[in-house]
Amino acid sequence: MKPTVPFRSRHPFLSALEDRRVLILLVLLLVLMAALVLGACLGSTWESPFQVLLTMAGVQSDSAFVIGTLRLPRLVLALLSGAGLSLAGAVLQGLIRNPLASPDVLGMTGGASAAAVGFIALSGGALSIRWLPVAAMIGALLVSGLIYLLAWKNGVSPVRLVLIGVGISAGTSSVTMLLLAFSSITSAGKAYIWLTGSVYGASWEQVLTLLPWLLLFGTVAWANARKLNVHQLGDEAATGLGAAVQRQRLGLILVAVALAGSSVALVGAVGFIGLIGPHIARRLVGSSYGVLLPASALVGALLLLLADTAGRTLFQPLDIPAGVFTAAIGAPFFIALLVRHRRL
Repeated sequence: MKPTVPFRSRHPFLSALEDRRVLILLVLLLVLMAALVLGACLGSTWESPFQVLLTMAGVQSDSAFVIGTLRLPRLVLALLSGAGLSLAGAVLQGLIRNPLASPDVLGMTGGASAAAVGFIALSGGALSIRWLPVAAMIGALLVSGLIYLLAWKNGVSPVRLVLIGVGISAGTSSVTMLLLAFSSITSAGKAYIWLTGSVYGASWEQVLTLLPWLLLFGTVAWANARKLNVHQLGDEAATGLGAAVQRQRLGLILVAVALAGSSVALVGAVGFIGLIGPHIARRLVGSSYGVLLPASALVGALLLLLADTAGRTLFQPLDIPAGVFTAAIGAPFFIALLVRHRRL
């Protein structure tokens, strides 16, 4: 008996495989929904799951303000941002064929961080904080464009892209520290919170700001799943199969920039989600991007949701930024990957 039963639709990018991978996706979705409900229950006061479900259904109750205004926007924003960062990491790992590729390593997060800190430090409160996400996205886009131009030499090779990305990332970190040194104490405090990565004070307005970006560019990434599968074969093999390698690489890098930049812009420089999420998803569903991309989104959403819930509840009354927990998990994970691939 075959382990997989092919299912094809009229649209090539909607094709899927009816096997245990679909079951794994459903399990991940159920676990994510359960974590969302549990996160809304936990806090300074315990709210019953029934009250949470009523609030999510739009029924007014005594707990509607705590659940619907304070907790749920924060949880949903963490969910969406984690999905966006993990999707960006999965796309980059497929394009560059490097398991260490992620928005953090390639300088996208560094560009967003430098721009955000510059906005906070140099505006001096003259501009509304609502413009901070715009500044962060512009920074991510400019730095990614610079990396791509510097890596160009009769085309862009994955090795040059990674090496230059690491160098530019180090440079943006230096710029960020310099801007912090010249900032006032108040501005530096705000910048440090943003750099750590926190979903504190999230609102439904922020959720609605991020949602269209994630839906649009997540769909674009999934529609190009077959192209990502071809890119994993190498440039020569992909060219032999008729792929426009350089044009597709540029387009998909822009998709990754949009996903990572929009996510980081709203939750700060949360690290390692784009690295860890795709690796866990690959272990669960394999390396075919038609299934890997939705699995990466679900795993990344779950990781950041759990990190924020832990930061909000474990050390009350302190509210620890989610980035502290993702870094605590991501740094050993990154070292383990380096050791593992050194032995190969």
